[in-house]
Amino acid sequence: MPQNNYMELFKKRFGERLDADERRRKKEARAPHEQAQKAQALRGIRAKLYNKERFKEKIQMKKLIHAHQEKMIDVKVDKPEEGALPAYLLDRENVNRSKILSNTVKQKRKEKAGKWAVPVEKVKALSEAEMFQVVKSGKRKKKAWKRKVTKVCFVGDNFTRKPPKYEKYIRPMGLRFKKAHVTHPELKTTFFLDILGVKKNPQSALYTNLGVITKGTVLEVNVSELGLVTQSGKVVWSKYAQVTNNPENDGCINAVLLV
Repeated sequence: MPQNNYMELFKKRFGERLDADERRRKKEARAPHEQAQKAQALRGIRAKLYNKERFKEKIQMKKLIHAHQEKMIDVKVDKPEEGALPAYLLDRENVNRSKILSNTVKQKRKEKAGKWAVPVEKVKALSEAEMFQVVKSGKRKKKAWKRKVTKVCFVGDNFTRKPPKYEKYIRPMGLRFKKAHVTHPELKTTFFLDILGVKKNPQSALYTNLGVITKGTVLEVNVSELGLVTQSGKVVWSKYAQVTNNPENDGCINAVLLV
């Protein structure tokens, strides 16, 4: 292939077609349809790679749209008194121009920046040998790519298990928990609450995705029974709680509510 910018040179010397801009616009308009057709036609690993790239592009596009949702508003500011004001300025209020972000963006930023005073700050790192047990598979038990989780885990109600032949991580039914003993630090009372999900496992992102619960894991629990309300009067349905014990040893999950 030519290594120089011969197309740009040609445009400089001889110019473009009269309808070049229109053709370019039509090509850009056709692009999404062509991408959709290509995505439907591809099969196997090529389809997976192509869809992964498209997914990344869509995420970037959504982030850009959210960033552009900033809008200018007038915010009234109470200026401190620095002496007497003339009569015609008494009923005026100083106005400050400031930016306001959409609620969703603000909420996401709060979640990212949110830090709780967690009861368990440091946890002991667990090796993969402690977390998983190798399960031999195949006709002659020669294959060793399957893993059985040896720790307590949470699996949602709408979870559908993969066919056993293709399942890499096996979560035994006996180690699946749906409720936890959650202590409210201010009320000094313990409640038996439903687990809604695993927010963060400090050991690894893989364990978070698998729903593995170890000491120091942050859970999302249903606190509707406690009757908590926000400052605006809305009912709080869920809050985060950190696990303070080793559930696989105790046979139950003990956690402290993060308030």
